[in-house]
Formats: sequence, C-alpha cells, structure tokens
Amino acid sequence: MCGSKKEAARAGPRFPPPAPTTTPNPSWALADGSAPEVIGHLQENYYNLCMEKSQKINSFILHILQEVDEEIEKGSEGITLNIAGNSRLMPEEKVTGTSACIHLCSSGLDVRYNFVSDVGAYYAARLLQKQHNLVYLNLMFNDIGPEGGELIAKALHKNTTLKYLRMTGNKIENKGGMFFAAMLQINSSLEKLDLGDCDLGMQSVIALATVLTQNQTIKGINLNRPILYGEQEESTVHLGHMLKENHCLVELHMCKHNIKNCGIKQLCDALYLNRSLRYLDVSCNKITRDGMVCLADVLKSNTTLEVLDLSFNRIENAGAKYLSETLASHNRSLRALSVVSNNIEGEGLVALSESMKTNPTFSNVYIWGNKFDEATCVAYSDLIQMDRLKPDNTDVEPFMVDGHVYLAEVSNGLKKHYYWRPTYEEACTNSPNAGFTLVPVGEHL
Repeated sequence: MCGSKKEAARAGPRFPPPAPTTTPNPSWALADGSAPEVIGHLQENYYNLCMEKSQKINSFILHILQEVDEEIEKGSEGITLNIAGNSRLMPEEKVTGTSACIHLCSSGLDVRYNFVSDVGAYYAARLLQKQHNLVYLNLMFNDIGPEGGELIAKALHKNTTLKYLRMTGNKIENKGGMFFAAMLQINSSLEKLDLGDCDLGMQSVIALATVLTQNQTIKGINLNRPILYGEQEESTVHLGHMLKENHCLVELHMCKHNIKNCGIKQLCDALYLNRSLRYLDVSCNKITRDGMVCLADVLKSNTTLEVLDLSFNRIENAGAKYLSETLASHNRSLRALSVVSNNIEGEGLVALSESMKTNPTFSNVYIWGNKFDEATCVAYSDLIQMDRLKPDNTDVEPFMVDGHVYLAEVSNGLKKHYYWRPTYEEACTNSPNAGFTLVPVGEHL
C-alpha cells in the first residue's frame, strides 16, 4: 500500500467554462465559481455528496481524487486516499467532521491533521461499518475525544477488514482506551493499532495489556506517552506479563512510560521467554547503565529481537559497553540499535563501532546527540569508508576540516516520519524509517 500512496496531484483538475447559475456562487461550486469537470468514479461520488450536503467543493480533495481515479483506471490496487491536513499543498480550509470526503474511500483513508472531531468520528464509524474494502485508516491528531473513540472502537466490533488504525494524538483518554481494550476482545482482523499520545490512563494501559495476553491477531501496538501517576512502574509489570503470554506481537512502542531500571528489568524477564517480539521501542524513558546490565544479558539468549530503540535515555559509557560486549561476542539477531542522546562519550561509542566489525548481523546504528571526540569520528568514518556501515544505515556522515575528521547529522533513523511526512517524496523510504523497513508489520504508521 505504501508505494502507491501519492502526494497532491501534479496536474490540476480540468475545468469547463463557468456554468450559468441563478446564484453568484452555489455551495457545490469551486472557489472561482466554476463547476468541476467530473471524470472519475471517486470524483463523481464526491461531487454528488457535496451537492447533496450543500457543501463547497474542496479543490485540493478534487485534485487528489483525480489522481486516485487515474491510478484505479491503470489497475492499481491498495490505493490510499491521502488528504493529510499538514501538507503544504493543502488549502487553509481543512477537512472537518461533516466533510463529504469522509464518506469516500478506496482501500485506505488518511485524513491526519484535520478537524474531524467527534462529529467526524461518527461518520468514520459508519464508514467502518459499511465499507468492506477499507484496510488502512489514519485519523491522527484530529481532535477526537473519548466519545469519538467510543464510536470508532464499537464500530470495530463487527468490522472484519480493517488491519491498520492510527489514532495518534486524539485525546480519547482513559475512557476511550477502555473501549479499545474491549474491542480487542472481539475484533479478529486488526493487526496494528496506534494509541500513542492519546492520554491513556493506567487503567486502560493495564486493560490493553491484559487483553493482549489472549489476542492472537495484533502484531503491532503503540502505547506511547500515557498519563501515569506514581513511581511503581505498574504499566511495565503488566506489559511484561503480557510479553510472557503473547506469542504473536511483533512490534511494541513504550515511549515516555517513565520506565526506570526496575521497569526495564520487568521487560527483560519477559524477553527471556518471549519468542515473537522483533521491535522494542523504550525511547524517552529513564533507563541508565544498571538497566543495560539486564538488557545486555537477555540479548545473549534472545534470538528474535531485531530493532531496539533506546533513544533519549541515559545509558552512558558503561551501558554502551555492556551492549557492545554482547553484540560482539554473543548476539547475532539484533540488526538495528538507536542510542541517540544517551550521554555516551567517545569510549562507549568506539566500543559500539568495534562490535560492528565482528558482528555481521548488526547493520544499523544511530548515535547522534552524544559526546563525540576525535576517536569516535575516526571510528565511524572508517566503518563507512570500508563499507561495513552503509551511509543510509546511520545518522552521521563524516567530513574533513583542516585534516581532522568530524561527524555531521543526517536525517536517517528508526522512525523519523512518525509525526510528519515529507511533502514531495514518499514517506516510506527506507533510511528515515529503518525500524519499519526491517520489521515490516504492515502499513507504515
């Protein structure tokens, strides 16, 4: 699906001369007062819906539909209708909850960063109930609250086609999270669910973890940044128990869970038994060198984990050395490691570079935001020059000044396009989103 997603069409819609009308600018007309030329199935549906609802036709949406219709005529399948509100080509008037475009769909619908709200969630729920080929739905950052979350979750009780749902940034809170947990007890088609930045509470996180001990369909879940109170790290206890019981989950995101060393130990205890998880994201937490002792030890026996995101913790030199020793002599399954902004100095960074020389599987490393010295710069420059480290597989690039090697940042990483996508290129290119490329659970979120 990803390869056939398009940005705004490169050629504008074709317009005939202004149609005579009794009003100066009817609601179905374009901004210049002209009537659109309808040339395809989706365009025709959109045109008719706008007339039925007395809505002004959005030229940007018509633009997108024209290209999608052309792709359909060519026989393309798995097309996502992309009406992202944060596109530079999007007009000031964004999609709202009553917009006719919410009724339209191919096999995917992306309306991120618009004003869908709870009103639009009602129509999205109806779409899920009636549309039998909808596989991907992206509603991120659309001002949907607990009531809208409830409508969408309940619509998924009977839906058997949707595989990828992104609710990122909609404040469905604990109430909405509980409805999604109840949905996962019934739904048997959803494979990837993103509830990151949704203000989930401890109760809903525990409920989701409990349900996932039995759910055999979900392969990827994002629970980033819940609203948790207290210092007992109860969420990691329950998610750790889930990992011991669940044998289907491939991708787990736990960014901003306030995980400390005790919490990472809970997860490590589960990873000794888990044989399905391939992508673990524990970035933006409070893990230190002591937590790395547990993680390095579990990596000696775990043979499934392939992508590990430790960005924005504080593992320092000692933690980096624990990891490098394991990667150099024991582990042969981990392919990508991010230690961005972990207060690591030259000694630890050089140790990680040395582990790449003896570990043929370890291919991607991301180190920006740490404390580079000359030895670090030389070490990673050498890895790149000898072709052991591909330029697309790291976030640094060497350059020379007055005979000395330095490292510059490049825009590569495990999930650079999580919150945004580039306007003039596909968002699913490999180097900025290496985590999703190495562990392809499904439609990129």
